[in-house]
Amino acid sequence: MKKIILAFDSFKGSANSLDIARAAKEAILKECPLCNVVTFPIADGGEGTTEAICTGLNVDKVSCSAHDPLMTPIDVTYGITKDGTTAVFEMAAASGLPLVPDRLRNPMNTSTYGTGEVILDALSKGCRHFIMGLGGSATNDAAIGMLSALGVRFLDNSGNVLEPKGSNLIHVTSIDDSFLHPAIKVSSFTIACDVNNPLYGPHGAAFVYAPQKGASPEEVAALDKGLQHYAAIIKKQKGIDISSIPGAGAAGGMGGGLLPFLQATLKPGIDTILDILHFRESLQDADLVFTGEGKLDAQTAMGKALGGILKTAHERHVPVIALGGGVEASEQLNKMGFTAVLSIQPSPVSLDKAMQKEFTLNNIERTVTQIIRIIQHFNPESNY
Repeated sequence: MKKIILAFDSFKGSANSLDIARAAKEAILKECPLCNVVTFPIADGGEGTTEAICTGLNVDKVSCSAHDPLMTPIDVTYGITKDGTTAVFEMAAASGLPLVPDRLRNPMNTSTYGTGEVILDALSKGCRHFIMGLGGSATNDAAIGMLSALGVRFLDNSGNVLEPKGSNLIHVTSIDDSFLHPAIKVSSFTIACDVNNPLYGPHGAAFVYAPQKGASPEEVAALDKGLQHYAAIIKKQKGIDISSIPGAGAAGGMGGGLLPFLQATLKPGIDTILDILHFRESLQDADLVFTGEGKLDAQTAMGKALGGILKTAHERHVPVIALGGGVEASEQLNKMGFTAVLSIQPSPVSLDKAMQKEFTLNNIERTVTQIIRIIQHFNPESNY
């Protein structure tokens, strides 16, 4: 084969996308030393999005002070393109669930304020375009924390400024955005989002995601009512109905909550990354794509990272082989268009063993080696 593309998502909890691609590349080059192997680190808006985008762009890493979801000071790292115009970051860097100890996790009490502080820092450095990944949040505040950091005030029925956290959405009666940072009006935001949930309801931010963030059933119901109430306030003051916009429920309602105040576009996370990294152009002369993630199942091709890769590769008639630590619904995945769907496990092993980084990378290298050897055997001309 003359050209193979590696576009792996991370095997979460085991190995990141760059390490997996490195192991696969070594296997390919041992069998096909002259093959052009092109690596694309992949993410879908959540964990790893900044790394994936920064790998494909000419970006400087910078740090700033911000607050975590419980308003504890932390340092946050994000990227700025070399021309100084574009900031690249994940909201989870300041507002992510891993930043909150297990015993303190509760989206009633958490805030996206720190994400707003990252935006402020980038504005002060001259950035006027922002690429922000949504996912992995500890919050359910519909972005009122982030917006508060940018100067928006959320008031109760007595005119008092509310603390911007999930439990206070129900108490918002008016919004004063007259102090919104002036640079926001001349800034644009591309929001990479990997889910299509509406803001509230059975499939909304609270009912689907808040339990994972520490909310009890009673708190989930309260958060959902808060989101409904807040959407009504937004519709009344801004004339925008954010309730059913696909992706509005992403990151605890941040997807919908920021739209009335920012010049923002919600895009599927994988599409955003593939566009930035010029993935489509690279496919034009490719012979094969390897992709994969920790678990391959029926959700794999449903709008997530691998689904975007599969769709894009099919547009260019390039076959796609998917590798996973575990595989379910292989027949369904084959029908979706994957040329092959393979587990990397050599034999039944414990979950702890399967999650070990070196074990995973060794299995990736072994599996890719065997696949390339099969291809060479049946197509000797592919042995470059």
